Amino acid sequence: MAGLYFEDFSVGQEFRHPLTRTVTEMDNTLFSLLTLNPQPLHIDAHFSEKTEFGQRIFNSLYTLGIMIGMTVYDTTMGTTVANLGMTDVTFPKPVFHGDTLRATTKVLSLRESKSRPKAGIVEFEHHALNQNDEIVGKCRRMAMMHKRPV
Repeated sequence: MAGLYFEDFSVGQEFRHPLTRTVTEMDNTLFSLLTLNPQPLHIDAHFSEKTEFGQRIFNSLYTLGIMIGMTVYDTTMGTTVANLGMTDVTFPKPVFHGDTLRATTKVLSLRESKSRPKAGIVEFEHHALNQNDEIVGKCRRMAMMHKRPV
């Protein structure tokens, strides 16, 4: 697997993930409707033209999903036991159709699992940036990671 084991991480370690993704109108509309979110800021062009943004904004939960998804291959693919939670989720700037997103990750903390001797807990801080290097999303994520098999 491409993912790293608990022992492979170190506090302060940083990743600049190579995957990027240009988000589209179809992504936004489909995700919003599949998740039963009829917010006109996401799906109604005429409504959104009258807002401070002047256009539809990308669904923030999809931004969160893309941000974390971009990090998986370099960090946790096949080596995660489970995500334990996400905190401090913020979206400092809006995402618009046509924006290209990329992600970075920093390891904030590591600790042994108290309940699973073959696992440890890694705290990540993820950032999503647009094509102008503006932060459009960030969060902290706790992941229970497998230790390297012996």
